[in-house]
Amino acid sequence: MSSCLGLYIQENLIKYAKLTKDRDNLKVEAFGVKFYDNISEAINQIVSETYSYKTPISTNLSGENYNYFYLFSLLNKNDIKKSIDTEFDSFCYDKGYNKNALDTRYALVPDIENKEKIKVIHISTNKIDINNKMQELEGKTVNNIVPLPMTISNITDVKEKEKAIIVNIEDKTTVTTIIDKKIYSVDKIEEGASTILNNISQKENSYAKAYEICKNATIYTMEGKDLIQEEENLHLEDIMPTLYSIVQSVRQIVDNSVEKIERIYITGTGAIINNIDLYFQEYFTECKCEILKPYFIPNTVKINMKDYIEVNSAIALGLQGLGYGIKTLNFKKPTLTDKLPSWLKLESKKDGKKLTWNSKINISFDFKAALDTTERWLVRTIAGVLCFVIIYAGITVFLKIQTNKKMTEIANVKADTEKQIKLVENDIQALNNKTTKYEEVLKNLEEYKSESNENRKVKDSIPNFLTSLMSGMPQGVTITSIKNTTSYTIRIEAESKDYSQLGYLIGNIKTTNMLYNVTSSAGVKQNDVVKIVIEGNLFPE
Repeated sequence: MSSCLGLYIQENLIKYAKLTKDRDNLKVEAFGVKFYDNISEAINQIVSETYSYKTPISTNLSGENYNYFYLFSLLNKNDIKKSIDTEFDSFCYDKGYNKNALDTRYALVPDIENKEKIKVIHISTNKIDINNKMQELEGKTVNNIVPLPMTISNITDVKEKEKAIIVNIEDKTTVTTIIDKKIYSVDKIEEGASTILNNISQKENSYAKAYEICKNATIYTMEGKDLIQEEENLHLEDIMPTLYSIVQSVRQIVDNSVEKIERIYITGTGAIINNIDLYFQEYFTECKCEILKPYFIPNTVKINMKDYIEVNSAIALGLQGLGYGIKTLNFKKPTLTDKLPSWLKLESKKDGKKLTWNSKINISFDFKAALDTTERWLVRTIAGVLCFVIIYAGITVFLKIQTNKKMTEIANVKADTEKQIKLVENDIQALNNKTTKYEEVLKNLEEYKSESNENRKVKDSIPNFLTSLMSGMPQGVTITSIKNTTSYTIRIEAESKDYSQLGYLIGNIKTTNMLYNVTSSAGVKQNDVVKIVIEGNLFPE
């Protein structure tokens, strides 16, 4: 039978749940909420009250960030890891982050929008936060430090092909999207239960009392009008604005989802507020909204189901410690003891007289009695294995130090190279800008030269045209107007009492190439005078 103590730690309070697993049977042995001023003392009290001195602890990561990368699905495992590292390097460079100060994990899911790609849910956090977490749990058996939004789905029983989200209203609010029983994305909302509790505690001067007020509060709905004028509802003005803001943010996430969301689960400290599921249902009429209940706890238990729901986060973390969920998301670095096979781990009995070599093998030594041949052989084997492990550990540490040193040198060279490349790119950009300006100047000069030539050409051709026109003008024809309507087009207005003389003029203009593409209007006779308009180009097209 294995067990794990799940601890959800946030500012001012800790939720805890001790779980045991016997084959496929899960049981919550102890659970509760503890408020604290000194976190180390509070953790020690929880360990003592739950008798978890040797029990592995699974706790939550804090302050993590989520990013998403998209890779081709045909890449092998090594290429995927290299591609993810490259994408994260680029992300850190763009944001100005120090990659060496961050620890990362990732999970892979199919990309719904593009079947040829996979989606990478990339999680990063500051190494200082992990070290602080380890210091808070110093002296305890910490096996898991995991992001809660990626583990909260451990307590759900999502159906096949169901599209659901889990709205976890804890310190901050997180929205975990689950599609086809796989976590597809995590969204963070700044407003959360801490906003509500801080507002109330400022008035009541007690975080514990603020929590109790939330637990007893009943929010109203438009349909039921459940606004009860009792003492526990006096702080609705501190609760409702935050809940409304959360609902609006969730509404935006649901609207932008790649799949139509069918069910919304509500959990966390916010779930202890009465009627919160009905409040959500009013805003999400197309979805089924309900409070998230641990799937393995029957409704027939003697303890109120709401008490279990209150510590859902701790139960989910405990299940992660028992082997459920995505196993690659553990930010706790394994120690040398953790890396040993389970059959090599020794447990000392309380009386100090026996050394047991793992209960599964059920072999023990009695140090008061003489050793037989088998026991001597086992002692020698243990000594040999321990010597090998120590030597191996020493070599590993040495190689790791050297590797880290080289990696640091490589990172410095890479950073310097990228800096130089950036400078070169800036110089290239400056040269391109100068080239563009020079090209514009040359273009303007060419256009000016071309325009000057055209103007000169037109200027020279007009006198020649007028001279030719005057020499070829038939008798009885009067030119009333000559206009240069465009660069090359000439418009002539002429009149005569004789149609034939006007026809002679048009023919003379065409045959002598005074103008090209000559057209003429129909003659209009007014007061015995025929008027006509002739148009043509100075140059052939």
